[in-house]
Amino acid sequence: MASTPIRTITTLGAACLIGATVLGYACSARQGGVQTLTAGDAAQRVYVPPGSMDEFYAFLSGGFNGQVSVYGLPSGRRLKTIPVFSQYPENGYGYSEETKPMLATSYGQVPWDDTHHPALSQTNGEDDGRWLFINANNTPRIARIDLTRMETDEILEIPNAGGNHGSPFVTANSEYVIASTRFSVPVPNADVPIGDFKKRFKGQIAFVTANEPGKMRVAFQMIVPGFNYDLARAGKGPSHGWFFLSSYNTEQANSLLEVNASQNDKDFVAAVNWKALEACVKDGKGKPTPVEYMHNVMDPFTRAARSEKITSVTEVVAADCPGSIYFMPTPKSPHGADVDPTGEYIVAGGKLASVIPVHSFSKLQKAIADKAFEGNLDGIPVLKYESTLAGEVKNPGLGPLHTEFDGKGYAYTSFFISSEIVKWKLGTWEVVDRAPTYYSVGHLMIPGGGTMKPAGKYAVALNKITKDRYLPTGPELTQSAQLYDISGDKMKLLLDFPTEGEPHYAQAILASKIREQQVRFFKVAENRHPMVARAERETGVNREGKVVHVRMTAIRSHFAPDNIEGVQVGDTVLFHVTNLEQDWDIPHGFAIMGNQNGELLIMPGETRTLRWVPGKAGVYPMYCTDFCSALHQEMQGYVRVSPAGSTVALTATLSKGPVTAGGNK
Repeated sequence: MASTPIRTITTLGAACLIGATVLGYACSARQGGVQTLTAGDAAQRVYVPPGSMDEFYAFLSGGFNGQVSVYGLPSGRRLKTIPVFSQYPENGYGYSEETKPMLATSYGQVPWDDTHHPALSQTNGEDDGRWLFINANNTPRIARIDLTRMETDEILEIPNAGGNHGSPFVTANSEYVIASTRFSVPVPNADVPIGDFKKRFKGQIAFVTANEPGKMRVAFQMIVPGFNYDLARAGKGPSHGWFFLSSYNTEQANSLLEVNASQNDKDFVAAVNWKALEACVKDGKGKPTPVEYMHNVMDPFTRAARSEKITSVTEVVAADCPGSIYFMPTPKSPHGADVDPTGEYIVAGGKLASVIPVHSFSKLQKAIADKAFEGNLDGIPVLKYESTLAGEVKNPGLGPLHTEFDGKGYAYTSFFISSEIVKWKLGTWEVVDRAPTYYSVGHLMIPGGGTMKPAGKYAVALNKITKDRYLPTGPELTQSAQLYDISGDKMKLLLDFPTEGEPHYAQAILASKIREQQVRFFKVAENRHPMVARAERETGVNREGKVVHVRMTAIRSHFAPDNIEGVQVGDTVLFHVTNLEQDWDIPHGFAIMGNQNGELLIMPGETRTLRWVPGKAGVYPMYCTDFCSALHQEMQGYVRVSPAGSTVALTATLSKGPVTAGGNK
């Protein structure tokens, strides 16, 4: 049977038409067609045979679902959702008593957020596979995910921030994770007129120490002018010790930003010498300032989270640390600020610019030495545009956003309005290829594309619009990722795959770096949960006033105990369930009829707690929710609930004999 060509389109796309109308652009030129592949050729390149595994793990932010999704590349198969900032009923994250503290903030319990930018930990400028960091945009936070367990281990709130979009960006040896404010706010936040924006509102850049598990802290915060701060990359090689952060709304508008924040011909990329700033803080230029922010950590042995409130942060004003920050003018409304693998070039993506400006780190150093300044803002020198400019990519497309690199001397930039990826050559700045995306690409991702050693094999486009790409699903259509082969001279579209939420950015790493490190189960002998039952003889029930503790075990294919009586209406019943299995991929679930939270999904060797407050007398079934064996259906039990004040004795039984608070008898 003849293979069918993948269609190549030259349409300008809905996004281009919208952009032309709103922004006044003329979408006249033909959009370059991606190189034609037969369906069989493309399918063969992404086919991972049954029993085989993908070459890369890809971690996609979930956007408004607040989570991280794990996919295999090149297959595009979804492997897992890692719950981070949002409750997740599938495994009880944010519902179980052990995980609820992970969602604590200074505003109270926040069960949702908006994730944008995953960032892998680095050593010597390379992804090292230890951790993945991810930001919460709405209630400003950074999370650390342990990649041996694919679990959220730590969450740190960011004080003095209004929106945590410019986050998290990791320095070359994970010395710091950087977080900057999207929405400038009064610092400290206070009841002030919004009309006083230019006088009272400030931005901040937080430097979070994150290279030791369980000890994330805001080391210090730099207070900067009240712009909107966006994407960043740390320097590497010759530029190690610096990072580069885009900013927009240098007009400091507070209303109708689509118009009022687009007046200036140029905004800024902030070049921050973080080593100089660190030394300045050590010299005492920082000021301890009262704040409130939360630090949440999952204990590795109890498998239960704890929260602590932190009440002070060290603030440093940019003007007090000369030489620590400079503004590089950049056209216009920049989004990305991306550093090439050599550490020499800083590429800015001005959403409303007609060129891609490329700054030079060596020229930046010379401009600073020559004092090639055109002004000063709040003590921050503003450099002349030409003094740092290495070159411009001319007429590249419409709406440049974000750039990554293949390690072979080429850069790839996403264009939202003209819906394409454009490949261009570093040094000559010439466009050498372009490929359409379907449609309105935001970020793109090359595995290792922000490091010193990219894996220049694939690029992934993270698209916003999918009209006509998938079966329709009502008013909301799925988001889309598209996989391109970039190993040759021309980009080749290989695969579309639907994604969860609205992924903004992604990271990918060779599976070989982390696959063999995966934890398979937790050792029951090392379980330090205060309510652990390491054997059925340790199970039982006891009452403390209106609180009933049920210490329970789960093993294929029964709970112990499986019949409980003496619970009363209005009691708070805490089921502490320990999974006794010591084998890979044998979780057990637990739920009881009428519980008003999520199920438990208990990994082998760990203990999880479900809180239940029965409101009616009766008999309530409980059962295992995760298919665990041929007798999974038989893994059930009952709880008898009597009216408040009943004289029914509190007992827990298993068929082999009664189980009481003292254990099996």
